[in-house]
Amino acid sequence: MSVAQSVIDIARNEEGYREGYSGGHWDNEQKYSPMVPGLEWSDGESWCHVFVCWAFLQASVGDLVPTTAWCPAGVEWFKDAGRWSEYPAVGAVVYYGAGGGSHVGIVYAYDDDAIYTIEGNTNDSGSAEGDGVYVKERLRRSDWVYGYGYPDYPEGIVTADPDWKGRPGVVYFGLEADESDIPLGGPSRPREPGNPGGGKRVTIDGLEYGPGAKGDHITRLGEMLVRAGCSEYEEGPGPEWSSADTESVRRYQLKIGDSGSEADGIPGPQQLARLVKDFGTPKTYTVVWGDTLSGIASRKRTTVDVLMKLNPKIRNAGVIETGDIITLP
Repeated sequence: MSVAQSVIDIARNEEGYREGYSGGHWDNEQKYSPMVPGLEWSDGESWCHVFVCWAFLQASVGDLVPTTAWCPAGVEWFKDAGRWSEYPAVGAVVYYGAGGGSHVGIVYAYDDDAIYTIEGNTNDSGSAEGDGVYVKERLRRSDWVYGYGYPDYPEGIVTADPDWKGRPGVVYFGLEADESDIPLGGPSRPREPGNPGGGKRVTIDGLEYGPGAKGDHITRLGEMLVRAGCSEYEEGPGPEWSSADTESVRRYQLKIGDSGSEADGIPGPQQLARLVKDFGTPKTYTVVWGDTLSGIASRKRTTVDVLMKLNPKIRNAGVIETGDIITLP
């Protein structure tokens, strides 16, 4: 089991725990503070960050998060370590409120609209001063979400942050991810020569797909993904597998209704067959006098950007000539 999964499981197993109740109100007295060395004094105080420290300590990785009961100190610790992001990650520590100083939780999944968390000292309404441990769904782009600290898990981390693409141990899934996407447990696996991403590679009909794969078939795959409306390419597509290929494949997998391990960014035989069937044969249009690329895009219900990706021979969107054959999505 991965370390991130262990932390998430430990935290989730506490769902339903409630703090003490005395004098007609909840009193912040709970079991976590006495079990975190250095934070024993915090029993009876706000304990959301104490709960995070406790969960990591129970997983024997207490050094992956700051030992503090004060959320602003946690934010500063992750920023100083260079492990701070505005994007969610599976197993990340999410901070809420102005400057991240109001509340905290552990992220176990995210999608394009929401983050899914386990939080201590909250309640059904999501208060930062609640009564127990709850599993919560919160809007990903809410002003309440300040940002995320990324623990340095030995297996790496799954993140939606595009700036983290290409870092050692990082899996980039911009749209959504959950526990099934966490890399295998233990120290990062040695990477195969020519496989800089460290991810899996599959062979379909004698051709390789995945990190390190090369060939004209990778370009053709990318072109089909563009026609399918699933492009994550800033340049290309090209003949060498890149993180953009992984994310584009994942977008297609999600589009056709797959999820979890079936939406890992690496095509399966049935997924590839469906992609080829639906988008393998390009449609074309022959330019006539008076045409513009924007006009063609409008009539064909696509965009200039998509047409430029499908037609790399077009260097300038404002320059096309009568008789040019343009590939359509």
